[in-house]
Amino acid sequence: MITREIQLAAQIAGAPALDDFTVATTEVDGEVLVRTDQVGLAATYLELMRADCTIPVPAWQPGRRVGVAAIGTVIRSDSPELAVGDLVQSMTGWSEYSAGPAAQYIKLDPIADPGYYLGQGPTAYYGMADVAGVGEGDVVFVSGAAGGVGSLAGQIAKCLGAARVIGSAGSPAKVDYLVNELGYDAAFDYHDGSAADRLRELAPEGISVFFDVVGGEQYQAALQTARPGARFALCGSLSSQLGGAAERFPKPDHAAAQARGVELLPFSCYHTPDQIAAWREHFSTWLGEGRFVYPQTVVKGGIEDVPQAFLSLLQGSYRGNVSVRLS
Repeated sequence: MITREIQLAAQIAGAPALDDFTVATTEVDGEVLVRTDQVGLAATYLELMRADCTIPVPAWQPGRRVGVAAIGTVIRSDSPELAVGDLVQSMTGWSEYSAGPAAQYIKLDPIADPGYYLGQGPTAYYGMADVAGVGEGDVVFVSGAAGGVGSLAGQIAKCLGAARVIGSAGSPAKVDYLVNELGYDAAFDYHDGSAADRLRELAPEGISVFFDVVGGEQYQAALQTARPGARFALCGSLSSQLGGAAERFPKPDHAAAQARGVELLPFSCYHTPDQIAAWREHFSTWLGEGRFVYPQTVVKGGIEDVPQAFLSLLQGSYRGNVSVRLS
């Protein structure tokens, strides 16, 4: 099968641009052939596109396909494990078609909105439940709360028994979205004055858990307003994602955290089968109970439109988990 895919034209050094990507035509063949229906987008992908990638996995190389999670439909199969018409998930990335051994694809239950499978739930659940250990009575602050991970993390905290969940976002509309649609107890626009002052106002007793995907000023604000013994689950640092390697993932101030009795817990989620299973089990239960909203933005277009959707994600144009449904 001849397919079009998105490749890196060159590894990215500064701010990403459309010129960093190219649409290439390649041939795919294997035990199973899959038509890609939807691809997932995540801000983390930008780090994998850099020559000085700081994530402990191989960086993506120029001339090779980029992207990770994809949902598709089997259109040819020589395997007894998968049949034509099966819905599958893979890590085959931004391509119109993919092919490979059957073991490369996970058969999915057909659902009305398969985009659910492309969300960043495993990261949010693992960070909130296993790393931060959120439970009854916790006061939780989530930075970047309208994004793919944050929009799930705050809801997970509520479902795990947190007494109060506060989020930050980049516009009044997103603040309203957090409170009125996702069930956050309070939220603030981080452009609107001091983040530390807002946290003191919204959590006068201090926060006991901080789930951070932004870093920078919001990390410092959380540190200033943390209770002794607070747990900081450090997931990312979007506020500095365009700097040099040291700036993109600055080392947290361990001395200041230790002085305040704060436990720093940096983590990465590798979406292992156990992590995915734990998320899906709880997500299905909470969704069925009406306690959870799945926040997502679905962009429609061809494979050539995926890079622009990715750049728009990095610019904060979307809410929730973002995917592109290929037409």
